[in-house]
This record gives sequence, structure tokens and C-alpha cells, in this order.
Amino acid sequence: MLIAAALGLLAPAQAAAAETAAEDGIVLPAAETSLDAWLWLKRPVVVFADSPADPRYVQQMQLILERTDALDERDVVVITDTDPKARSDVRQALRARGFMLVIIAKDGTIVTRKPAPWDVREISRSIDKLPLRQQEIRDRRDALRQ
Repeated sequence: MLIAAALGLLAPAQAAAAETAAEDGIVLPAAETSLDAWLWLKRPVVVFADSPADPRYVQQMQLILERTDALDERDVVVITDTDPKARSDVRQALRARGFMLVIIAKDGTIVTRKPAPWDVREISRSIDKLPLRQQEIRDRRDALRQ
């Protein structure tokens, strides 16, 4: 993502949002993490592409960076991988080819794989249907009532 910003593929405001998301730990490169590191802690949303210049990757990251608050509320960590030659553990585990968006539950199960960008509303709806997320929503609602 920072490569995309450096190449001028993201607008200045989006580049700033990308930096903030990276600093907050919401967006991480696949080379710096593993899926096991997030088991039961966060919901990984993995964005693969063969290049940071892939228009689908650029679009997906723009959509994500516009609504990081909604993803943070759902305990999401965004993992990006735009270097197939590096063969990261994440890429090998998910067997990615070309552009791919993968949503993974906190228990490590793959919720969905998509070959095209999704906006945060679609990602959020997919996450909100998960049983653990439903429980989190009920627990939060009950805590507010007390």
C-alpha cells in the first residue's frame, strides 16, 4: 500500500489515510504477519494482487481506507500481499492467484473469497452474519443496558 502511495496511485488524502491505518495496525503487509497470529483476536481481511499497481487492488484499498472505523469496530485487520514472488506464508496458505479478497473469521475459517473489490458495507455485512459477531453484538447491547 505504501508502494502504491509512493507511486502516486492514491490521492494525497487516501495516502494519509493509508499511513494512519498502517500506524494504527489495521493494515499490515503479509510479510510482517501470519494468519495464526490473529486466531481468536481479529478477523483478517486479506487483499492479494500481483502488483500494487493492479487497478482492483488500488480500488479495494481505497474502499477500505475510506471506512477503517467500521472495520475496526468489527475487529478487522487488513493484510495486503502484492508480491507473489515473495511467496509469503499468507499467500501460500490461501493459494492466491491474481487479485483476491479473502475474509477470515476469528476462528480461522474462510468466510468468503472474492475475485473483485468489495466495499466496506459488503465486507461488514458478511462479517455481521457470523455467529461470533452476532454474540459480540448481543454482548455489547447487554452491556449498554446495564
